[in-house]
Amino acid sequence: MSPIEEINIDSQFSILRIENTNNETIRFEKEMGTDMIQFYFCLKGSGKFVFNQGAYALGLAEDKSLLLYNPQKQLPIHLEINPNTWFIGVLISIKKFHALFSSEAEFIGFLKGDNINKKYYHEDQTSPSMAIVLNQMFNNYMNQSIKNLYYTGKTYELLSLLFHQTEDKTLENCPFLSDEDDVVKIRKAKEIIIARMTEPPTLQELADTVGINIKKLKLGFKQIYGDSVFSFLFDYKMEYARKLLENGNYNVNEVGLKVGYSSASHFISAFKKKFGTTPKKYLMSINTNN
Repeated sequence: MSPIEEINIDSQFSILRIENTNNETIRFEKEMGTDMIQFYFCLKGSGKFVFNQGAYALGLAEDKSLLLYNPQKQLPIHLEINPNTWFIGVLISIKKFHALFSSEAEFIGFLKGDNINKKYYHEDQTSPSMAIVLNQMFNNYMNQSIKNLYYTGKTYELLSLLFHQTEDKTLENCPFLSDEDDVVKIRKAKEIIIARMTEPPTLQELADTVGINIKKLKLGFKQIYGDSVFSFLFDYKMEYARKLLENGNYNVNEVGLKVGYSSASHFISAFKKKFGTTPKKYLMSINTNN
């Protein structure tokens, strides 16, 4: 699977999902019209935007967002993504964006009156509530048929939060997420279960490892990733197994072992529960389509 996925919602709206798991920096380039607004969110790691053939660079670090808009000059994307980095990008025309948020224009700086014709660059901190939506976008395992619908809804939610003036209501709904330390611990917990997916720790061991009580771990994980710890891990393992099968370098038994199933029958049963078909039939369907 490519580390850079572009989800085209329509001609005026697309989403970038970038996951650089390599040991080297990767680059993404794309021409952009002057009518396009660019939003970027760094969930993990860091990257930088290069302008004017390298004469100027603008970095984006973990838990930061960046808005770029210049109706007077094209801003082609020249993005360098460092190793172990996750990015979400939203590319949307000013026409479509204004149609979505016209009633809120007075709260959005570059939509106010004459500002719409002026360039606008803005970096900000990613809030806990935005982190929840970003991680849901990054870790979703939606069926292809509703993938665009899911990303569209989540993007609108993300942009609403980005321009919201206060997050009091969000923090009341999930008070512990107002503590950035707890958010960091929950993210660390996710990294641990992925790294140890063949022999995952118990919930109590996981909570002890990241230094959070088990109640906060369960509640926080559900809030950020939209699922329980082990339901998330199951989905992750099945998606990872699916990618291994598609690569064609391992047989069904080997893939099962790589995701923690010592018994081939247990792996086949789990795969069928997730995807509605066996690994063998899934491979046959891919080969037929190709």
